[in-house]
Amino acid sequence: MNEISKMISKHIALTAKEADVIAECIPIKSFKKGSFLVKEGQIPNESYFVIKGCVRKFYLVEGEEKTTDFYTEEASISSMQSYLKKTPVNHYFECIEDCKLAVLTYEKEHELYERVPGFESLCRISLEVDLAEQQEALATFIMSSPEQRYINLLQNKPELLQRVPQYHLASFLGIKPESLSRIRKRIAKKTK
Repeated sequence: MNEISKMISKHIALTAKEADVIAECIPIKSFKKGSFLVKEGQIPNESYFVIKGCVRKFYLVEGEEKTTDFYTEEASISSMQSYLKKTPVNHYFECIEDCKLAVLTYEKEHELYERVPGFESLCRISLEVDLAEQQEALATFIMSSPEQRYINLLQNKPELLQRVPQYHLASFLGIKPESLSRIRKRIAKKTK
């Protein structure tokens, strides 16, 4: 039983044979810091699950990188529209740490639906949770000031402050690095 089989077995009961099928269909691969899982214009055939590491999603807008998400341990990563419709993506997935990822191709995903009965239900539930989290994150971003976004990050994903360069965090918050520095100083003064 590999790491992904162990993680899946926390959510659905697996026979030894099903665990072996999962290990066979979902290999675990290592990616170096700076590696791209997908680049703008490519048509991905894979989705990922983070076992260890951090992956950043960003868009290039008039030559400037706009970070929209970070994926860390136990997060799934996919370009869903492109994955399903076989169209080119308009974003990038970059490993900003050395990563260990479970890699699932479109074909192996459908094979698993046939061979592991609970897998399809697990994927549906996971997708629903991811969608709900994305919707909430977007609403929070739209309705919050940059300082509120930073406080939200401190409360909900404090580990990112140690793992992600400040300029990526600033982009994620929709501000310039200098503005992030000012916000951090203001909040530090308030907490003293």
